[in-house]
Amino acid sequence: MGEKGANLTASGSSGSSNIYKIRVKNESSSSVTITLGVGVGLDYNDLSLPSNGHLFEEIKLTGPVSDVIKMNIGENGSTFDDGVDTFITGTDPNNYIWYSGKLWRAVSVNKKAKTTKLVTQWNISAISYNPSNQTNFEGSYMEEWLNDTSVDGFLGNLRDYENFIVTDAVWDATMDATALGSITRPNGTTTVTDAVGLLNMYEYQSSNNGGTNGYLNNGLRWWTLTPYSSSNVRYVSYYGRASSSGPSNANGVRPSINLKSSVKIVDGNGTIDNPYRLNGDNDKELSGTPLSSRYSGEYIKFGTGENNLYRIVSHENGIGTKIVSVEPLKSSGEFITSAFGSNTAFSSTNTIGTFLNGEYLTSYVDSSYSDMIEESSTWYLGTVGSGTSYKLAKYTDTSMSSTTTSITNAKVGLLRVGELMSGQFDRYGNNTGYSN
Repeated sequence: MGEKGANLTASGSSGSSNIYKIRVKNESSSSVTITLGVGVGLDYNDLSLPSNGHLFEEIKLTGPVSDVIKMNIGENGSTFDDGVDTFITGTDPNNYIWYSGKLWRAVSVNKKAKTTKLVTQWNISAISYNPSNQTNFEGSYMEEWLNDTSVDGFLGNLRDYENFIVTDAVWDATMDATALGSITRPNGTTTVTDAVGLLNMYEYQSSNNGGTNGYLNNGLRWWTLTPYSSSNVRYVSYYGRASSSGPSNANGVRPSINLKSSVKIVDGNGTIDNPYRLNGDNDKELSGTPLSSRYSGEYIKFGTGENNLYRIVSHENGIGTKIVSVEPLKSSGEFITSAFGSNTAFSSTNTIGTFLNGEYLTSYVDSSYSDMIEESSTWYLGTVGSGTSYKLAKYTDTSMSSTTTSITNAKVGLLRVGELMSGQFDRYGNNTGYSN
């Protein structure tokens, strides 16, 4: 369980439950506390060796993120050290972290600073990277959206981000046109300093030795930080391949952050069913807590039946809470479909708007829940074309000085381009017909 050469010393039992706290001192002189459970009334020699090969039952690990992540990788993970960073590798290591309403994967630990780089497990949104033939990350729509501290961007919707993440992290956006499998650390020709960035192709490849079946392949199509040329940006395809496309396309976004070395894990075991929880973000009892005080991405139950799981999007009007269903609506287990309508502008009276403000409210949402929804919310209908800023969906221009006059009022609507939670949250599967 510890690193090679680790020194384990027991600190004693705790009451009749015989809970032992073991301090693991590794070579970096930092320490991690592992809580282990031993059966009550059993002598050491009475313990039988479980099938997993561990003499004790592991309950949870606590300590600095950088230490715990490397100690508890699991049988489907390992590490790769390039002298600068220690990368978590494998098909499904124990590197899941829950922070600010989102599921993340720990990608690497910086050997000197002890910071831990994370990336969201799923695509959080989908936007154009930049106008055509502008593959630079610095000054791009992508950089703006990731570091936008307003309600319309990513950073502003993270919980107490100043306490958790490195806000002056350096991101290597050096051009790379090499094929998948050519794993060479970028030389830092082009770097950007930001709180939030994207993974570059080297970091993606380092997660599984240049292969396509590592844990970072989430079965979706998502942008990286790396330009391929002066006209294309690298992205990871549905099947984990290294591809490229024009920056005006709207591919998925998986934000990446660096956790400070001071951030500690206080719960969980790093699996998808029990991800690590961070000190300061491990709320236990939320009964009676106003939704307006919670964070984008958190799950809530709303309504009854098979369509009652939603996620918080934002608090756009400052008081209410916008939520979105976790997946498309179902009827008896089957996804339902609807035409948008002949008019490209959404309203409560076009085809999809009529359904949402009629049948959806009466047949898919219990009346007691329907009464909780604002009767007339404002939905912004700004036009976002290929290679234009996500801001135009809501504002008249990119300065965000005034909102668009293209609006409609309705009780139920749809998410717009660039809103959080508007990305895909499931794999495309192998029956899509796509080859990339």
